[in-house]
Amino acid sequence: MALMNEIAQPPRVLIVDDDSAIREGLVEVFQRAGFAASSAGDVPGLEKVLNTKGADVIVLDVMMPGEDGLSACKRLSGKGRPAIIMLSALGDDADRIVGLEIGADDYMSKPCNPRELVARVKAVLRRRDNDSAAPGESVRFAGFRIDIARRELIDPDDVVIPLSAGEFRLLRAFVERPQRVLSREQLLDFAFDNDSDVFDRAVDVQVSRLRRKLERPGGIEIIRTVRGEGYLFAVKPTS
Repeated sequence: MALMNEIAQPPRVLIVDDDSAIREGLVEVFQRAGFAASSAGDVPGLEKVLNTKGADVIVLDVMMPGEDGLSACKRLSGKGRPAIIMLSALGDDADRIVGLEIGADDYMSKPCNPRELVARVKAVLRRRDNDSAAPGESVRFAGFRIDIARRELIDPDDVVIPLSAGEFRLLRAFVERPQRVLSREQLLDFAFDNDSDVFDRAVDVQVSRLRRKLERPGGIEIIRTVRGEGYLFAVKPTS
C-alpha cells in the first residue's frame, strides 16, 4: 500500500454511511483528491465491496441501522485488514477511546471537514507505509518478540498476542526509544500523528492495555509509569 504519487494504482477508499448524501459527497471529494472511491450504506454492503473491489482504508460511520460501525470495526480488526477511520456524530471522549481500543486507526466527529478527512486518510496510509518492514524483521525484549512485518507480538511461550493498531504503534514507539521517559504528547506524536482527536486519556488506556499483555507471572515491569512525566520502556531490545 502506498500513496498516490508513489504507485500506479490510486489508493482505494470505501465510504460506509447510511446517509446517501454524505456517501455521495465524500466519494466525490476523494475522487477529486485522486483516490479510487466506492461506498456502501451498511455493513453487509461494506463486506460486499471488500469481497469484490477491496479497500486500503475504510471511512466507517458508527451509527447505522443493523450492525453498527464499532461492531464491524471489531470484527475487521487484525492482521491484513484495511485501515479504518471511524466517523461519529457522538462527541463523547469515551466513544473515541472505545473506537481506538477495538482497532480503529483514527476517529473523527461528524460533521467533519472533508479536506481534513482526506488529510487524515493520507496520514493513516502514510503511517501504515512507515510500519511496513522487510520480511523477518523482528525485535526481542524480555523474552518477547515483536515481528514488525507481521505486526505481531509473540510471548516467551511462542504464543501470538493480538494487538490493536494503536497498541502496535505504541509498542513500536517504545521499542524504538527504550530506557527513556516518553511524555503523553510524545506518544501522541509517535503513535497517533499528534491527532487532536486523541486525548491523554486514550494514551493512558492504550498503555494500560498494552502493559497487561506484557505481564508475566514473576516477570519484570516492562512499561513503567513516571509520575508527572509519562512512561518508560524499562528493558533494552535486541535484534
